[in-house]
Amino acid sequence: MSNTFEKVLELIRAGDVKISEHGYDELAADDILVRDVMFHVANSAVLEDYPDYPKGPCVLVLQKDDEGKPLHVVWGIPKDALSPAVLVTAYRPEPSLWTEDFMRRKKK
Repeated sequence: MSNTFEKVLELIRAGDVKISEHGYDELAADDILVRDVMFHVANSAVLEDYPDYPKGPCVLVLQKDDEGKPLHVVWGIPKDALSPAVLVTAYRPEPSLWTEDFMRRKKK
């Protein structure tokens, strides 16, 4: 597990969470419930970790919704801050762009 995601999980457990405006837009666009994202975050698999991202450390994870359908969620922590955990974006991955298990991007 990544250090970034460990910190994100600690913040989520403490209730220190924010959803970005973009995150809300993407949740609505893909008909994803905040409840599903929050409930299943502990069972996520880290796909990509960006500890040195310019806007602050972030991580892309694979989660499932209540129906077991895959979700990709980007969680971050603002640059030079210790909190909150920010849901940056969430989407239903496009099968043509990802491997069958949605864990890796397909080669172009």
